[in-house]
Amino acid sequence: MTAPDLRMQDGPHVFVSDLGRPELDDDDRHHLSRALRLRDGDALTLSDGQGSWCAAQFGAVIEPTSPIYQIAWPAYRVGLGIALTKAAKPEFAVQKATELGIDDVIVFETENSVARWDDAKRSRNEQRLIKVAREAAMQSRRVTIPTVQVVRDLQPLLTGGGVARADFGGIPTNSQHRLVLIGPEGGWSERERDMIPDVVDLGPTVLRAETAAVVASTFLVTSRLRSD
Repeated sequence: MTAPDLRMQDGPHVFVSDLGRPELDDDDRHHLSRALRLRDGDALTLSDGQGSWCAAQFGAVIEPTSPIYQIAWPAYRVGLGIALTKAAKPEFAVQKATELGIDDVIVFETENSVARWDDAKRSRNEQRLIKVAREAAMQSRRVTIPTVQVVRDLQPLLTGGGVARADFGGIPTNSQHRLVLIGPEGGWSERERDMIPDVVDLGPTVLRAETAAVVASTFLVTSRLRSD
């Protein structure tokens, strides 16, 4: 069965754990009824976060109103690595990467990172960013939720192929790149440049870290679309 375009469906979009017997989280129900002022019988769409979705009606009991549709999975996953930066920049980058279709987002510390998180703060902020990604996935009507990790350094990110760092003098990203890493305000160290020899250039100007995250995400998703 050919699925209709989810982007064109009526009502807000929300995640549930079971599309066969959908139940809203308390926070989601509160947001829909209080902030968005949904009433019984109003339309919404549901997703399990694993690639399936259906239309439904809001109410004390959520009633599906369409079959369950399954999306076609892309040829491969794409990821964005973001060096830890100050203020709300990681939150902004995670939000926009999610909206653009990135599958995996990793926040990591570098030698020149200005901000530093200890283990407790790292765990606390990871949970916050997971929530940001979930909310952004609902807002952008995704049927999958990207994974979000906050790690101590970039070493674990280099085990697979297709990893590149954003820097001057590289080539535009292409389908060979599956993970692009955005550096900190202070730039990459020489050791980190040696660790990640593959380089992609994000344009002719100097970008803020959060802007670079948007550009890299766009390049990655566009390259994947061209290769599908």
